[in-house]
Amino acid sequence: MPIPGATTRRRGRVAVIAALVTCSAVLTGQGPATAGGDPAPAVPAPQLEWSPCTKGSPFDCATAQVPLDYDEPAGRRIELAVVKRKATGPGSRIGTLFFNPGGPGGPGTVQMPQNYESFPSEVRERFDIVSWDPRGIGNSTAVNCFASPDEAAEWNASKAAGFPVGQKERAAFAAAYEELGRRCEQRVPELLRHVSTADSARDLEQLRRAVGDRQLTYYGISYGTYLGATYANLFPEKVRAMVFDADWDPRAWTGNASDAPARTTSFQRLGSGRGAEGAVERMLTLCGSAPTERCAFSAGSPQATLDKYERLLQRLRKEPVGSWTYAGTVADVVSSLYVVRPGAENLARRLQDLWEGRVPEPTPLPPPPPVRDPNPYVGEEQSSAVFCGDSPNPRDPGAFHTLAEEEAARAGDTGRYWVWASAGCADWPAVAEDSYRGPWDRPTANPVLVIGNTDDPSTPLSAARAMTRELADARLLIHDAVGHTALFNPSRCVDARTSRYLVHGVLPPTGTTCRQDVLPFAAPQLARTGGTGTAALAGLGAALLLVGGGVLSAVRGRRGDD
Repeated sequence: MPIPGATTRRRGRVAVIAALVTCSAVLTGQGPATAGGDPAPAVPAPQLEWSPCTKGSPFDCATAQVPLDYDEPAGRRIELAVVKRKATGPGSRIGTLFFNPGGPGGPGTVQMPQNYESFPSEVRERFDIVSWDPRGIGNSTAVNCFASPDEAAEWNASKAAGFPVGQKERAAFAAAYEELGRRCEQRVPELLRHVSTADSARDLEQLRRAVGDRQLTYYGISYGTYLGATYANLFPEKVRAMVFDADWDPRAWTGNASDAPARTTSFQRLGSGRGAEGAVERMLTLCGSAPTERCAFSAGSPQATLDKYERLLQRLRKEPVGSWTYAGTVADVVSSLYVVRPGAENLARRLQDLWEGRVPEPTPLPPPPPVRDPNPYVGEEQSSAVFCGDSPNPRDPGAFHTLAEEEAARAGDTGRYWVWASAGCADWPAVAEDSYRGPWDRPTANPVLVIGNTDDPSTPLSAARAMTRELADARLLIHDAVGHTALFNPSRCVDARTSRYLVHGVLPPTGTTCRQDVLPFAAPQLARTGGTGTAALAGLGAALLLVGGGVLSAVRGRRGDD
């Protein structure tokens, strides 16, 4: 979701002596205690009994029990699936780095092992890295609104892939989400009201206590930045070091904490459509600047390649190629730019296949990680339960078509895509009982590092700037890059500054900008090599970073009807 930005702004500038004090506080895990938030009532820390996830696995698994409702800590308990990779050395272990892979709906027990090598080597050496499936998700006590996988697949097939095109598909879309809301209210009504981000932030505090760290060290991507901001404002004195990578604007996400009916969708307020448009345009420009041996879809120049893409989408609106529709292709384009190597190159081949009238070959999925259950159920209702309960969206299903066309006038096809991403909230039956909607500027014990990509198909740089402004003490690091997150689109520059911050507590200088190691379609001799390697975030991993109405659907679907 991003748009290239201009100059960096930051609230407050830290003097040199203050920076040295902060560094000392981070290293010792002791920062100035500050009052803040409405922390959970006293609840015994969960006991984590670690054992190898599978025989011979380098990852350990455990299960934590936490209250369903922190207002009633003696009531029903739910389970959180947790995974850990121990610090590898040789440096002395500092503590635990908690990682949230975004979504909402990303199962950390799958995605952290799948992408472990993406963390900088010094971070892997000095920290145990721990992740978990948030409440309602994956291998934890999960929201599941279907009696069987076949039933879930049948529901998913009842609506268009990507987003609806034409009155017939819009009616089917609305009917499908009305049915989903009804099913969820019948099957898991109590759980639906207790899977908020604030509930997960309280769970994270319980996990911090369980591993014995005095303060929290955290890395959150995408939705994980909003979870991190919530934690930082509920438990500000517990912040040791927090990295927010590919950010959500917390004020925009909560609708400016207004109780008035929402007139726009969550992703409109976040700016996702316009950001995605910028990422697609930059990808096509880079493609058009490369020969066809590096970008199969290149038309010989940037403008010719942009025009070719527009003509392809127009053709697909009238006549799909096999099961590849216009809307499904737009969804595939956006999701393929999350991890641009090899995502962009594979995307270019698929687009060229479609241009030539061929059904693209499916891209092989990476091997499953060595964990207890590498393929948990992660139905769309899990992400919807979190963000529909947290973030206001229009309650009239008919409003989404009008909003989508208005957004398309500003952001083209990706504008439609991101408006429809919230359509499942129109008939969602539950609102979070314990949500957190601000303030976002409670002074934290130590500062936060915010990272924003210039050309992100999901979270625009403007949201990273907003996150930096909203927090009491944060520093923005700009990553000149195509892709979603710096972690999965690596830069040696970002790695070095992230490691220095997490290990030593030293923030990068104000105004620092890093560049991506390897841009899409770069010539081998011009590619900036290095970094921590290519992320394995593909297949399940990439799909789970896409949330909401229809976006978790398969990107290939039936023909549009307009």
